[in-house]
Amino acid sequence: MSTSTPLSASTASFQPAADPADLTAPDAADVADRARRFGGVARLYGAPALDAFERARVAVIGIGGVGSWVAEALARSAIGTLTLIDLDNVAESNTNRQIHALDGNYGKPKVEAMAERIKLINPACDVRLVEDFVEPSNFDALLGSGFDYVVDAIDSVRTKTALIAWCVEHRVPLITVGGAGGQLDPTRIRIDDLALTIQDPLLSKVRGQLRKHHGFPRGPKARFKVSAVYSDEPLIYPEAAVCDVDNEAEHVTTSPGHHGPVGLNCAGFGSSVCVTASFGFAAAAYVLRTLAHQANAR
Repeated sequence: MSTSTPLSASTASFQPAADPADLTAPDAADVADRARRFGGVARLYGAPALDAFERARVAVIGIGGVGSWVAEALARSAIGTLTLIDLDNVAESNTNRQIHALDGNYGKPKVEAMAERIKLINPACDVRLVEDFVEPSNFDALLGSGFDYVVDAIDSVRTKTALIAWCVEHRVPLITVGGAGGQLDPTRIRIDDLALTIQDPLLSKVRGQLRKHHGFPRGPKARFKVSAVYSDEPLIYPEAAVCDVDNEAEHVTTSPGHHGPVGLNCAGFGSSVCVTASFGFAAAAYVLRTLAHQANAR
């Protein structure tokens, strides 16, 4: 078992259990261990990129059906510092789509379960835990310490809108992720400017709020300069009976205090790990490509 101090992203660090054989960070001189773990990363992205990954600080906000896979992919790609932000606990209803949803983890904070997994993947990774929700009042405290990238896997319209606006204003690199529920085909996933996304009620609502409250541009040629992961697959809506009883499905938030798909009086869409994980991998891949391009261009 591990312990954490889950209040501040700038100070909270995952502390491994007292098992040096499994969880203690390797000595900095252990080049062979680094090569064994991440030689494939260097051969693909380049040695300068691997060095950059190990120096990089990335925050993943929302460690659920998408965010848990983002964190997994970044950890397996040698990202040096990962800040995991989520207040939720692992539940049995997460089993079909979240990587940390395993026997032994149910009831555990998602950030803690994910951190334990990451330390087994890469003991040298500095995993920082924030067991809290992000909101405008704590953006500065949680995200103002110089992240190389922020991955937004939030499903609240209000918070997602405010986070995007804050990151743009403060020039913090960010990729946002749309709704991953109600879809079957991972090959329909796309990355584009947020202004151009389609078939995504969550991002559509966010886009409207950014224009209305934060001065983002309007018009067919307008661009937000914010990358977004979405799918162009038409949504599969739940049956009415499911809407009446299933309070744990993937959902989007249409307004503060309301949880449910846009236009539906129910808890949310069904979901497939084939899609939710692919959303997460697409977001992580975008972060890695961007960091690698910057490193190799120097």
